[in-house]
Amino acid sequence: MSPTRRTSRRVVLAVMSGHFAASFAALGMPPFFVLILQQSLHSEALHLAGWFYVAPPAFAALSSPWWGRLADRYGKRNLLIRAHLGLAASFLLAGFATHTWTFFAALILQGLLGGTFAASNAYLATIASGPALVRGLTAMQWSARAALVVAPVALGIALDQCDSSPIEVYRYLSVLPLAAAVLAACLPRSSPAVAMPFPSHQKTLVVEASACQIYAMQFLFVAATVVTFPYFSSYVLQEFEGLSTAMAGLLFGLPHAAYLVLAMPMTNRLTRFRKTRLLAAAFAALAASLIAQAMSTSVSMLSAWRIVMGLAMTAALISLHSLVAAVVHDGNAGKAFGWFESSAKWGAVAAGLAAGLVVEAFTIRAPLLLGAALAAVAAIYLMHPLHARRATGT
Repeated sequence: MSPTRRTSRRVVLAVMSGHFAASFAALGMPPFFVLILQQSLHSEALHLAGWFYVAPPAFAALSSPWWGRLADRYGKRNLLIRAHLGLAASFLLAGFATHTWTFFAALILQGLLGGTFAASNAYLATIASGPALVRGLTAMQWSARAALVVAPVALGIALDQCDSSPIEVYRYLSVLPLAAAVLAACLPRSSPAVAMPFPSHQKTLVVEASACQIYAMQFLFVAATVVTFPYFSSYVLQEFEGLSTAMAGLLFGLPHAAYLVLAMPMTNRLTRFRKTRLLAAAFAALAASLIAQAMSTSVSMLSAWRIVMGLAMTAALISLHSLVAAVVHDGNAGKAFGWFESSAKWGAVAAGLAAGLVVEAFTIRAPLLLGAALAAVAAIYLMHPLHARRATGT
């Protein structure tokens, strides 16, 4: 392996490690908001847990494009360091909160001052392009999914063994984004010397969609998947009598585990396909898997369709990364990834609100069917000639 390639991989690994550290608390603590309300904030207003959950992504959706423009102006590495420091400050404030409004303010700051995912992706765009950037984006998504799987389990064990107030865990977790900021400060500035090498026939990606179309597809993908999250465990526990809570958690994590296993090899294998067609197929498979999950009559059938969902999610994310990488360059990376992240956050917020509404109006399996409908709409649009005309500006 050449020195340039070794340097490139070390840079990606460093950015990926920093993002995992920063995501650990952000993704691991929300499942314990009810516990924090009861034991730390001494509040019986348990409905506030829903507001706590929505606050960070909602305010991240508002701030990400703004931080992205600043990154293009003042440097991606500088804004990556800022994002980690912003998270550390918000975690520290959360750890010392004694009232619900203080904790809520800390979560708002987490959304406003964070944005490590967009900042990390923007930094990667300064050292890579084309298929190499797609592999870097896949690695970043891998770190986010790994944190989503590992953090709740690890923090749950820690809280079980901790005699202090649950909210105090935030104080210790603030060290993680601080360490990530130090790691980011050691990264090289954008330089051709560390640009990731790739074969000459793969130096560029074909632009298959406009930036606005990519953001819309990102919104629909996140909405279609996240809308199934809040009530999935309750759905399987109600549908399959005698199923343990641990098994419900395992079923919930199957699609994410599939991504962790398949993302890297699938990224290399799917580069030859046209990305909009691949994304359409992924949305169609996602819709089919969600309908099948709503109709499953056994745990084994449900498990199989959860794995299909994981395959569809992996293909969709690889396609989205390839599409956005084709329209990104060093000069606009901050803005592009800021809006890319913002569309994802708005999708998550919309999904969280919609899930509660459809469950209240229909049944607990309704979020699965709503997710299928959103995925089907996206698939139909991508296969329609109107999509191609708008992508080319004709």
